[in-house]
Amino acid sequence: MVPPPKSKLGFWKCFLILLVISPTFSPSVMSKIDLRLVSKKKQMSQKVRKMFYHAYDNYMTYAFPHDELKPLSKSYTDSLSELGNLKLEHLPQNYNGSALTLIESLSSLVIMGNYTEFERAVHWLSENLTFDVDARISLFECNIRVLGGLVSAHILATDPTSRLVQGEYGNQLLTLAEDLGRRFLRAFDTPTGLPYAWINLKYGVMENETTETSTSGCGSLILEMGALSRLTGDPRFEAAALRAIRILWSMRSPLNLLGTTLDVVTGEWIEYSSGIGAGVDSFYEYLMKAHILFGAEEYWDMFHSAYLAVQKYFRHGAWYHEADMRSGTATYWQLTSLQAFWPGLQVLVGDIAAANVSHREFFHVWQKFGVLPERYLLDRDMLHPTEKYYALRPELAESTFYLYQATKDPWYLKVGESMVNSLNVFTKVEGGFASVKDVTNMKLEDHQHSFFLAETCKYLYLLYDDSFLAGKNYIFTTEGHPIPIRSDWHEKLPHAYTSSNWTSLKGSNHQSARASAMTMQVCPDTINSGGGEGHHVESACHIPDFRSNHRCADDEECGTDSISCRKRTCSVAGYCGLWLSIA
Repeated sequence: MVPPPKSKLGFWKCFLILLVISPTFSPSVMSKIDLRLVSKKKQMSQKVRKMFYHAYDNYMTYAFPHDELKPLSKSYTDSLSELGNLKLEHLPQNYNGSALTLIESLSSLVIMGNYTEFERAVHWLSENLTFDVDARISLFECNIRVLGGLVSAHILATDPTSRLVQGEYGNQLLTLAEDLGRRFLRAFDTPTGLPYAWINLKYGVMENETTETSTSGCGSLILEMGALSRLTGDPRFEAAALRAIRILWSMRSPLNLLGTTLDVVTGEWIEYSSGIGAGVDSFYEYLMKAHILFGAEEYWDMFHSAYLAVQKYFRHGAWYHEADMRSGTATYWQLTSLQAFWPGLQVLVGDIAAANVSHREFFHVWQKFGVLPERYLLDRDMLHPTEKYYALRPELAESTFYLYQATKDPWYLKVGESMVNSLNVFTKVEGGFASVKDVTNMKLEDHQHSFFLAETCKYLYLLYDDSFLAGKNYIFTTEGHPIPIRSDWHEKLPHAYTSSNWTSLKGSNHQSARASAMTMQVCPDTINSGGGEGHHVESACHIPDFRSNHRCADDEECGTDSISCRKRTCSVAGYCGLWLSIA
């Protein structure tokens, strides 16, 4: 691994990445580990494994090779053309599915050690899957689910340490991925370089296609398309995705905030309200993960500014509301289930305290309803009247996995156990696992999303059995597909990617000591920057807030500001306003 140049700390400018590594224990250390915990983790991993195969086997029995399972009726839906298509417009007439759930399950099969089924799936896809179909699909959904699934599975299939029968795999999945990527490129033929949200796999962008897209939809393509370029040697995929990111970033407000929806032809914002949930979430995620995977400082610089803006304008205590990108004024006070990915991202940043605070509040809502509702109105302390469903989403499981890896706190294992029990009690049916239509009465709907196998089961399994990660460094895409961090893809590999989660504070009295950025509450390189030891700059390496929600009665309830480390102030209206403490 290549360390960063001494003259440029680069990645250590402000944040500390906590690497997800499965530790190796000596026999003497193992003997001291609580055997009950080891036994419990094994028991839980087996329980999650049974969940996965109950979902997978029923899909293979009743839905394969169609896209997704309908567990209540034991039938199928060809949903790739429906994903993101809320009005179900322009549905294809002769589309019979693309084995979506099988593609999504490939990496989970490997993580659970079922190489036989993985190999069988690879052979079937190699011989039967085609993208020359007259189907209008969401570029974003097809990218994260299909392209990401194929790219990740190709890497796993060619891993020399895998147990696949040698000589029987000839890069067929990569060939399929490249074909799909070439079809994607037609979506980028716009005046701005921002891609259309919808594309017909056979014919390209359709006449009179909508020009509206989301920030996530056009700004969260870089991991899959970048990996495809590195694997094939064709730079067009990565170049198109990177250009879209640069255009999006150039459209940010002076506050470093981006809106939710925009027009790919005019380059104008349509929806100015923004947050960390639907429509924007994976844009932040992919800036950080692209820096980890490819090493370019450009991604880091964008993420650094964007992350600070989120902490400054969206965060109130443990929660993140939405705000107008132009003024920072709060617009919607609501929790959405997609926001639950944020603590996991903060673990990668090294912002463990803030991640823990938000994660506990998300889990509190899970406990209140038995699952995590799609939308909860924080200012009214009530469910959203129409979005009361739970679609088997993985985000809370994902953050739980990351926090356990970072802290090894057994409490997160109990969180996972509660989630596993809830899924089995409320969503398991004879034909698989069904989404919850209404969390107030737990009435089910006839849909088993492919991401339940790609992410929900995967993260819960890794929480209890992380042997797949031993000795390897991976990032997981927003759909949970693992991509290894490879030196030949990377401009440099920072010290964070060694077995240590700490950084030495060079050039100071602490040179021989190991300290975390969180513990110091200061960026590691600011000690050398002329400000003197203990000099604070605007940083996400911060201490936690103590508010459990945004309402307050006095200043003491508002805790400490997450950026400036100053005391927060309660406004006359009863809100802990960040602007009051950092103005």
